[in-house]
Amino acid sequence: MPRDTEPKPPAVVFKDGTHTAGAAGPLDRLLRAAYPGASWNAVRALIESGKVAVDGAVVRETNRPVRAGNELRVSMRAPRARENALAPELIAHLDPHVVVVRKPAGISTVPYDENETGTLSELVEAALKRKGGGYAPLGIVHRIDKETSGLVVFSRNLAALRALKQQFRVHSVKRRYLALAHGQVAAGTLRSRLVKDRGDGRRGSTDNENLGRDAITHVRVLEPLRGATLIECRLETGRTHQIRIHLSEDGHPLVGERVYTKNFSGPLIPAPRLMLHAFELGFEHPATGAPLHFEEPMPDDMRGVLARLRGR
Repeated sequence: MPRDTEPKPPAVVFKDGTHTAGAAGPLDRLLRAAYPGASWNAVRALIESGKVAVDGAVVRETNRPVRAGNELRVSMRAPRARENALAPELIAHLDPHVVVVRKPAGISTVPYDENETGTLSELVEAALKRKGGGYAPLGIVHRIDKETSGLVVFSRNLAALRALKQQFRVHSVKRRYLALAHGQVAAGTLRSRLVKDRGDGRRGSTDNENLGRDAITHVRVLEPLRGATLIECRLETGRTHQIRIHLSEDGHPLVGERVYTKNFSGPLIPAPRLMLHAFELGFEHPATGAPLHFEEPMPDDMRGVLARLRGR
């Protein structure tokens, strides 16, 4: 006779909803607690597919640290809903040669690998298609970090791509960032040679003149805060993680920094993401040579942290 088998519990059905983290911990563990009975694989797949936001920013890292009180929002239609919601304000400038866009925090500029979806480039291509612009792959001119918000330019044809890349190569593009950094930051210029591996598997500076590439960041103090400083960073060069590394090595890691904090001994200020925003972008139009200039205000999540550090 066949043995009696205990029926398997029904699979947990994820539904749209908002949950408040009752304790600190990795995102997958806290989300699993919000959906009792859900498997680890199901929870992690939910996060990796872009359907979970922490304090309004989509997060795809399953082990992202979450603080008590953070808002966890699940939206089962997140990728498409996010695309449609972003479309009206996503594009700052559009012509046959270039498109300048406002990147929200929490999404990559371009896919990290062939499996990553929901990137800024995909959202822009979808928005252009809806506008009747047809489909054509965008030219990748530059990138900003996944957790960084702000202005990004893509090219729409090969000639524009080459012209814009040349402007970035000769450092004629105007780029300024707003940032919140730990401690009392001093105005000045930070210079170093950045390498992909400083010896511990992470990017950083080297004293070896034969290694790395020159990196120059100009820092201007805008406002002293409680335990931090609001600063403006102007890039003379544009190396990967340049601002993050320079400020960290200067003893003032950015608020919300989770990678470059090894040598910082002070208390880390909580923030929903990296407090870095690319607020200004200026360059010559690749076809006409006319100057183009764009500015984007600080986003709400960063303004919220700034208000808290002001004591308001």
